[in-house]
Amino acid sequence: MIFDEFLGYFSRDIGIDLGTANTLVYVRGRGIVINEPSVVAVNKQTNQILAIGNEAKKMVGRTPAHIVATRPLVDGVVSDFEVTEQMLKYFIEKVHKEGFTIFPRPRVVIGIPSGVTEVERRAVEDAAQSAGARSVYLIEEPMAAAIGARMPVQEATGSLIVDIGGGTSEMAVLSLGGVVMSRSIRTAGDQFNADIIKFARDEFNLHLGERTAEEIKISIGSAWPLDKPREAEMRGRDLVSGLPKAVRVNDEQIRNATRRSVTAIVDGVKQTIEETPPELVADILDRGVVLAGGGALLRGIDKLIAEQTKIPVYIADEPLTTVVRGTGLVLEDLDQLKDVLVSAHYEKPPAV
Repeated sequence: MIFDEFLGYFSRDIGIDLGTANTLVYVRGRGIVINEPSVVAVNKQTNQILAIGNEAKKMVGRTPAHIVATRPLVDGVVSDFEVTEQMLKYFIEKVHKEGFTIFPRPRVVIGIPSGVTEVERRAVEDAAQSAGARSVYLIEEPMAAAIGARMPVQEATGSLIVDIGGGTSEMAVLSLGGVVMSRSIRTAGDQFNADIIKFARDEFNLHLGERTAEEIKISIGSAWPLDKPREAEMRGRDLVSGLPKAVRVNDEQIRNATRRSVTAIVDGVKQTIEETPPELVADILDRGVVLAGGGALLRGIDKLIAEQTKIPVYIADEPLTTVVRGTGLVLEDLDQLKDVLVSAHYEKPPAV
């Protein structure tokens, strides 16, 4: 334990947004230093990890049968413990590469979905501890996003944050440093991609890859009619002939394809507001709803939520990084913000 404390002096405390799609790492005193896909390439014959992050993402859909590029997190929770541990270890070591730390033992703050079970929570803690963390603190992603968006979470006023990530969408009403009401639904950015893949198959007998679907979502996806129509080319394999095929699609077609998933998110926001105490609803009406996460970048989703809830909706600055910036702000002032943490089972008592 004393050895851990000693190594801690040479380690950099880090905040991690352990996302289904991307993992972001914040280093205390330096800001965000890593933003890489949560993808790991594994050789199934030898169980050897071949690549992590950006290098592994390039392999998705392009590997021989014995090499599998997988996401160790599904819907924001650990689905493959050993691979998650290796991924965390890789990111922790990458942060410390520039220094002289041979055995990094940092304090780590990790954002987790609000709907996770105690078992899933422990899996994240165990993976981080096995990866080299000397203390593990967990914070619910909506709380981290709200702190990252500079919302007044510790005041006695209600704040509503909607964090639309890759695997989950989370809505939470926050007040006095705690979550008053929260909802976590497993409909988010990945589901939009799946909707586009299904649309291509049903409408054009076209088999699309996941990366292609994501590119189409980013280039022409929307939740609200656009001022200027957009088009994109959809390339994949013809399910009838088995040959390459390309078709042009417009924003309206993609909007219709993703409508059910977008509606599920809007309904989640409405239900969260319906279950919120009246005094806090009045605060939310004054302050508005703040959107964070990659899904907040879907064109017009703020307009749709505002139209459906009759409450002003704002998109956080740099919504992709709000959660990791929130973990970073907690790291910078751990004593002041310790009340917002979910748990810290591996916090070591101070040396006497």
